[in-house]
Amino acid sequence: MADRGPKAATGLAMRIASRLRRPEMLAFVPAMMLAPFWFGSDGALLAAALVLPIAVAIARADPAFQGTACPPGHDHVTGLPLRDTAVTTLDCALATCRQDGTTTGCLVLCLEEAEQLLERHDHAAWTQVLRRIAERLQGTLRDHDQVMRLDGARFAVTLGTVRHTDLESLGQIAARLQAAAERPLAIEARTLYIRVSVGFCLENRAPQGTGESLLRAAEAALEEARQQGPGSIRAYSAELQRASIARDALAAEAAAALEAGQIVAYFQPQLSTDTGEVSGFEALARWLHPERGVLPPSDFIAVMQDAGLSARLSEVMLFQALSAVRSWDKAGLSVPVVAVNFSREDLRNPRLADRIRWELDRFELAPRRLTVEILESVVADTGNEAIVRNIAALARLGCGIDLDDFGTGHASIANIRRFEVHRLKIDRSFVTRVDIDPSQQRMVAAILSMAERLELQTLAEGVETTGEHALLAQLGCGHVQGFSIARPMPLDASLTWLSRHRAKLTHPPRIGRRTG
Repeated sequence: MADRGPKAATGLAMRIASRLRRPEMLAFVPAMMLAPFWFGSDGALLAAALVLPIAVAIARADPAFQGTACPPGHDHVTGLPLRDTAVTTLDCALATCRQDGTTTGCLVLCLEEAEQLLERHDHAAWTQVLRRIAERLQGTLRDHDQVMRLDGARFAVTLGTVRHTDLESLGQIAARLQAAAERPLAIEARTLYIRVSVGFCLENRAPQGTGESLLRAAEAALEEARQQGPGSIRAYSAELQRASIARDALAAEAAAALEAGQIVAYFQPQLSTDTGEVSGFEALARWLHPERGVLPPSDFIAVMQDAGLSARLSEVMLFQALSAVRSWDKAGLSVPVVAVNFSREDLRNPRLADRIRWELDRFELAPRRLTVEILESVVADTGNEAIVRNIAALARLGCGIDLDDFGTGHASIANIRRFEVHRLKIDRSFVTRVDIDPSQQRMVAAILSMAERLELQTLAEGVETTGEHALLAQLGCGHVQGFSIARPMPLDASLTWLSRHRAKLTHPPRIGRRTG
């Protein structure tokens, strides 16, 4: 009997805590404190003053409230079951399908650009995002469907068995889940917009009749969807499986080629439209494949990025680019700068500026001899402070900053100034047919006018005809690059090309008189 009072108080506190876990109930705490003062006795006031703070403390310390503890086999953030449960659930569903002829399926959803979202906001906001998305998915499904948390920003949905389902109906479910997850999220007084990709698989299309196989098939469909761009939806098929196997094999082959020295830098010259002299070279990756010949980056860069090889590739390209500068210098050939592309992943590396400084010192080159090329889409995304700091550090070091593919990534003027961009590389989509298309001419003229006002240099890429070259020079574009000048070439070939180009500038061809 002696413990009845404390136990009763604790029970009351727990019941109140369960109500206080709801955020909207916190607004009523002051009223609950004042009620005993106005309507009760001194004892009631004292009890409220003791019980309510205890309840709030329990509510905040309760693992269920914090999301830091949950039943075994469940995610501590969302409270959802984990992968093992998804596999077990699918195994049970498949067994039922074999017995009564019903069907089932699995969907896997992924929040796109999760890393950038996590970098822009704190972990508390990211936790709220995951919980809200989990709640939305659960609210969209039927009672016998289940949501599970996979690794990172991925969720699995296992469907309960039904008499009949097909690709169309499963695609409709995928679209409903995507629409629910992509609704704007209000987190900490900010509105977040999230893109969600979805992959799904019907039970009769899985490679094997197991839950693990069905889940992996949905994951493979998700990866194919992400290859098509954020917000895509794809169904699993045998063709997709073959493509996935081929992509995995290519990634393994590319990794081996990178270490074997088969991936090398080719160099494409950039010319000044004022003097015709070489103003620089851009280093471009090529794969010297032993069977397929020279492969362009479009055939392997995306695969290498997906395989986590971007950092190693950038190391190889930087080394070869700086080695080329030394070779040109030793040959007495004037090449002011070499440009190297750096991906978003490279620019997130907090040690990038230190590594580039070390490489420049290693080759005894001034920082101005290196130009760092950055996609406009990277500059348009200013939420990543690591990227901002890295670009600022490289600019302070003395490296040139080129904004690549300008006109396609929606970078603001403020961001161009913030990132200390030195030169705009006008995307080839604006350059093509500029000599004969008035609308192209107006677009390029507007870009050049803006660049002049901002005191930025300009370079047009993808110049493929002498007409485009000539008109760009007339419009005031400072530098040009493209097939009309030269295709990307190995280092040895660049030495020969430079010598010939210098000879042409030194001894221009003479126009002979016509006699008679």
